[in-house]
Amino acid sequence: MLGLAGLVSLLLVVGTLRLLGQPTPTLAGRIAFESDVGNGNLEIYVMNANGSRRTRLTNNPASDYNPSWSPDGQHIAFVSNRNGNYEIYVMNADGSGLTRLMDNLSRGWEPSFWSWSPDGRRIAFYSRHDGNDEIYVMNADGSGAICLTNNLADDRSPSWSPDGRRIAFASNRDGNWEIYIMNADGNGVTRLTNNSADDQLPSWSPDGRRIAFASNRDGNWEIYIMNADGNGVTRLTNNSADDQLPSWSPDGRRVAFVSSPDGNEDIYVINADGSGQIRLTNSPDDEWRFSWSPDGKYIAFQSNGEIYVMDTNGSRMFNLSNSSAFDGGPSWSPVP
Repeated sequence: MLGLAGLVSLLLVVGTLRLLGQPTPTLAGRIAFESDVGNGNLEIYVMNANGSRRTRLTNNPASDYNPSWSPDGQHIAFVSNRNGNYEIYVMNADGSGLTRLMDNLSRGWEPSFWSWSPDGRRIAFYSRHDGNDEIYVMNADGSGAICLTNNLADDRSPSWSPDGRRIAFASNRDGNWEIYIMNADGNGVTRLTNNSADDQLPSWSPDGRRIAFASNRDGNWEIYIMNADGNGVTRLTNNSADDQLPSWSPDGRRVAFVSSPDGNEDIYVINADGSGQIRLTNSPDDEWRFSWSPDGKYIAFQSNGEIYVMDTNGSRMFNLSNSSAFDGGPSWSPVP
C-alpha cells in the first residue's frame, strides 16, 4: 500500500516511469485515455503502457471520453457529443477511420455502461431513449440496433459472457434490483438472484462459469460471486464501507473492486475465494476508474487527474501521464 508520502517519491525520467530505487517494469501494450489538454476539452489519447509516445487521436471542440478497446486491439470506441448529443463512435487505433455508430438512429440515445462483444462484432449498451433504461445491441459499424429488453422497468449494466452467447444485466422489473441473464438476441431471460435487497453490476468471469456482482443484502454494498446459473452465491468482501464495481483479473483468480472506507473511493483486490484482500490505493482522491493489464500483473487507474499504474500487490506505483492537463479513464489494450 502506498500513501501520500510514497506518491511524492515518484519520478519521471526521460519519458519512462521509474520508482526511486526500483527498475522500470516491463509494461506491454498501450493505454487509451481521455485528456483535456489543459483547456477543459476532453480528447482521446493513447500512450505506451510505460507512459511514452503520448499520441492525440481526436481533435474537435466537443468532448470525447470513456475510450474502450475492441477485443482485437485494432479499434477504440468512445463517447462524444460532437453532434449535439452523446453517442458512441469508433475509430482505428491510430485515430483514422472515425465512424459515428448512431448516425442512422434517432437522437436522444445517450448510451451508458456499454461494452464490446467478445468477438468485437457487436456493442451492448443501455439507454433511456424510450423513456426508461433498456438494453440495446448494435453491430460494431452502427447497423442493426435492436432493443433486447422491452418492459416498463429499468434494465442496466449489460455484461457479455466470454463466449458471446449470453448477456448478464441488472433489472428492477420485479420490484427491486436483481441479476438476470438472457441470450444475446434477447430471448431466454432468466432471473439469477432473488432477495429483497438490491443486486447490481454483474461481471462475468473469464471462463464464463461465475458472475461477480455488488449487493446490499447484508446491510451495505459488498461483492458477491455466484455460478452462472445463479447457484452457489458467496460473499467475497466483508467491510464496513460500500464495495462496488467488481472486475475480474484476466486469469479469473482475483477480483478488483472499489471501496470507500475513508469517504473517498479506493481500489482493492481480493482472491476469488474471498481470501487475501489488499488495499491498493490510499489517497484523498477518488480512484474508481481502472483497467487490468492483459497479463493481470498491473492495474492502470485514474487519480487526481493523472494516470497511474501499479502492481496488483500494491508494492509499486508509477505516474504514467505526469502532465498539467486532466488525464483519466484509462483503458489497457487487451492485446500487447
